[in-house]
Amino acid sequence: MPEIELSAGTVEYEDTGGDGPVLVLLHGLLQDSSVWRKVVAGLRTGHRLIAPTLPYGSHRRPMTRPPTPDLVNELVAEFLDRLDLRDVTLVESDCGRAQTVAGRHPERLARLVLISCEAFDNYPPGLPGKMLTLACGVPGGIPLMVRTLGLKPLRRLPIGLGVLTKRPVPDEIVDRWLRPLRTDPAIRRDFRHYGTHVRRTELLEAAQGLRRFDRPALVVWATEDRMMPRAHGRHLAELLPHGRLVEIRNTRTLIAEDRPERLASLLRWFVAEG
Repeated sequence: MPEIELSAGTVEYEDTGGDGPVLVLLHGLLQDSSVWRKVVAGLRTGHRLIAPTLPYGSHRRPMTRPPTPDLVNELVAEFLDRLDLRDVTLVESDCGRAQTVAGRHPERLARLVLISCEAFDNYPPGLPGKMLTLACGVPGGIPLMVRTLGLKPLRRLPIGLGVLTKRPVPDEIVDRWLRPLRTDPAIRRDFRHYGTHVRRTELLEAAQGLRRFDRPALVVWATEDRMMPRAHGRHLAELLPHGRLVEIRNTRTLIAEDRPERLASLLRWFVAEG
């Protein structure tokens, strides 16, 4: 897997290469670039797909500067700059960093796609988001959380991965996501620092920046999402000057897991038409 040394540490990323339109795919907490594997398979012909693994707890290289949401915003902008990526379609699922990046650093973006993500005052999102914050703030909380999520019979609980998907994420993928936190104290320190430095006003501020994002934007929302309010999808699309909303049925937050073919088809259409 290629990697790049950024100002806060080393970031690994997937890159399909090629000369087609560039899509940069950003994942959520306790996930890595593999959450996009099915979407990449459906889009790699005719597109260049780049998926960094951000310091959200499933990264394998500890950061040299403790990560925070604000730092990750700057890391994403630096990543685009260092790879000299232009006319990018920036795509994000679950987390909300792309909203801030689009408002503060629109110069390399051609399009924006927000997929069932934290927004406005839903930050940290839902009960699982609040449980993650609690785990980061309590001594021993992160190891306990990882042990709980690591138990296969408990993975479908509504306070864990069960709230994110309608269909089980394959055990080998979940194990991959949890392994860094389970085995590396430095990764646990990174995750704890991130979780204890959330600014609850960040995405309210980002929403104001989205009002000035004057490029094509697509908001994709899961109709059965249990973490991200359906009204937030409509509100984001209305805020964006060139925003469009598409709702997808029979899925929860991680549409890339539940409905990857539909999502790939939608992204292909948007890049061609947007």
